[in-house]
Amino acid sequence: MRLLLVEDETQLAESLKAKLVDAGYVVDLAHDGVEGEYLGREFEYDTIILDLGLPQRSGLDVLQNWREARITTPVLILTARDSWQDKVTGLQNGADDYLTKPFHGEELLARVQALIRRRYQSAGAQLEGQGWLLDEETQTVSNGEQNFQLTGTEYRLLRYFMLNPGKVLSKTRLTEHVYEMDADRDSNVIEVYVRRLRDRLGKDIIQTRRGQGYIFAP
Repeated sequence: MRLLLVEDETQLAESLKAKLVDAGYVVDLAHDGVEGEYLGREFEYDTIILDLGLPQRSGLDVLQNWREARITTPVLILTARDSWQDKVTGLQNGADDYLTKPFHGEELLARVQALIRRRYQSAGAQLEGQGWLLDEETQTVSNGEQNFQLTGTEYRLLRYFMLNPGKVLSKTRLTEHVYEMDADRDSNVIEVYVRRLRDRLGKDIIQTRRGQGYIFAP
């Protein structure tokens, strides 16, 4: 899952990014409203975390511009304003959820996870497919008899497959949701990790559609 975090407080931004990365997310950072709006327009994200008090362009203006451009990515707003009017204004202008500063990192993770599950119409604390259970807290996969600890990339890739069962996913799309914006994105590496998942979970768990990509059967 790839997230955009738009936060001007550098220390807080780096702290939140580290926590999100530990939880298995890929995170792009922006420190002002102009850069944040650009990234949200140009790249596909699974969820955006947006501070309202941003330099150059307010978070509320950024949110309004995204929604006017028909960008429907779920947005979790962060605000130091604790009045109910500010929260209502954010929600009325297209936010999907909000957190008031200060907040616990665990609550942020829980709200991000809830937004992603809502977007992909998934429910429960675990993802399931083809007899395998993916535990998002431990980043392990099991079938009752076998249990595997996944590497970071294996986990992100399998989670994206399980959130999109029955959909043909191109290597380009998979790469965009598994790697950060500044990472060295070699789509051929996806083949290597798909092969690893097949070796562990079964050769038919991920099918190849020639010229199109891969499909995780429901």
